[in-house]
Amino acid sequence: MTHTELRELYERYIAALNAHELHRLDEFVADQLTHFGDPVTRDQVRAALTAQVDAVPDLTWRLEDLRVNGHEIAARLTNTGTPVKEWLGVAPTGASFEITEYALYRVRDGRFVNMTNLQDTGTAREQLAG
Repeated sequence: MTHTELRELYERYIAALNAHELHRLDEFVADQLTHFGDPVTRDQVRAALTAQVDAVPDLTWRLEDLRVNGHEIAARLTNTGTPVKEWLGVAPTGASFEITEYALYRVRDGRFVNMTNLQDTGTAREQLAG
């Protein structure tokens, strides 16, 4: 894929996440992939994202910065939301969070075959606990 195609792929992925169209993960995520180096399936990725959206129905990923190098994508995002269920071990209080996420992807045949992300969950817990 070209640099432009990889950027467009990632932008479409973020748009699908923000629309909570998790049924569209087939377009972006390989059947089998690695997450932090561990083998996982697309269904496991979908389950994890579904659990997040279930707990935080207004969860939004705002793309702040995107870099493409060969078949790899690096993104910096701002994640926001207001949990309605326990999330990150914190009961819902009506408080919202805004945290930074760094995400790395490797793409093969038009889909992510490796996904790694780091979120500032400590700050999210502090914001949610008040």
